[in-house]
Amino acid sequence: MLILRCPAQLQLLEETLRKSLPTTLPVLGTVMTVARGNPASHEVLVDSWPHFGIVLTRLRPEDHRDPRDYYTNQLSVFYRDKGALQALLEGTEAVSRGRAFQILGLQDGLDEAVQEVASARGLKVE
Repeated sequence: MLILRCPAQLQLLEETLRKSLPTTLPVLGTVMTVARGNPASHEVLVDSWPHFGIVLTRLRPEDHRDPRDYYTNQLSVFYRDKGALQALLEGTEAVSRGRAFQILGLQDGLDEAVQEVASARGLKVE
């Protein structure tokens, strides 16, 4: 996963996400916040650039204080391709399995994908 920090990249991503409202709403707010100074210490990650399949927003890992606090470790996701979502949940280090987290998204299939990956790893999902 690539972390977007460049203002031009964030602006382009913001414009792209606006075209797919309301499903992009969970990530769009964070993208806008990061592009405008990032007072909340968030990150915007994509699987590739500029043709991304998934966007993930999260608090910077160094700002996590309690690994059991899933409110602090809140992830927001927008994906164009379910395969990209599966790859994110199964194989990347972008989603830390060493701490509790909650994942937000408005797209169909998100719950099922999370349940599938969790059950394959023997993890509990609430």
